[in-house]
Amino acid sequence: MSVALALGLTFGAAGPALALSDIPPLPAPQQDPATPQQPVEGEETEELPASEPMGIPDPDPLINKPADGMPAGEAQADPDQPPPEVIYDLSKAPEPVRRMRDLLIEAATSGDIERLRVLMNPGPNQTRIVLESSDADPVAALKQLSGDEEGLEILAIMIDILSTGFVRVDAGTPDEVYVWPYFAEKSLAQLTLPEKVELLRIVTAGDVAEMQELGNYNFFRMGISPDGQWKFLTAGD
Repeated sequence: MSVALALGLTFGAAGPALALSDIPPLPAPQQDPATPQQPVEGEETEELPASEPMGIPDPDPLINKPADGMPAGEAQADPDQPPPEVIYDLSKAPEPVRRMRDLLIEAATSGDIERLRVLMNPGPNQTRIVLESSDADPVAALKQLSGDEEGLEILAIMIDILSTGFVRVDAGTPDEVYVWPYFAEKSLAQLTLPEKVELLRIVTAGDVAEMQELGNYNFFRMGISPDGQWKFLTAGD
């Protein structure tokens, strides 16, 4: 057998020969993701903007200061006005004042708002309950101040208020009264750090920020006269 015939038999078993145009192109080599791709000469490439480093965005300030840079509330404070004496020692208050305070706390702790009625001194000198309330009945007016129908919230507020220090106002006059909390008579700009913590036991930080803008405490306050009458539970400036 000739060499040509042997070669023909060998390749003939594999099938017909393919033309060059019938051979499929080889697949393009895979690009290693770790290797930066080189731009092809003459090809335009789109330049991506530089990415900013990832991180936690800064929070907005809790208290916005005025544009002039002065802390809110500072302009309202009078540095020449001495702060009132804040009293924590109940023995410095007259005995009728101490007794009425104890009765108020006892009634509020019970959860029965009706127990306050007998402490409101019915008559012309009835306890003043003022905060956008038009109800002539003082207990009903108290319920209007509360966030619940039974008046439990206002009872809790009363306990918190009567647990702070207090001040003596208009001493020696017919209008003398012992006022809780002392924030009602002391400038917020003059509060010490412990006093600020005590204030935050009664109101929220957001409430304090609004008070600083107004320049004074505007939440609930209570007053008891030297002879032991519960004079008022009000709120406002």
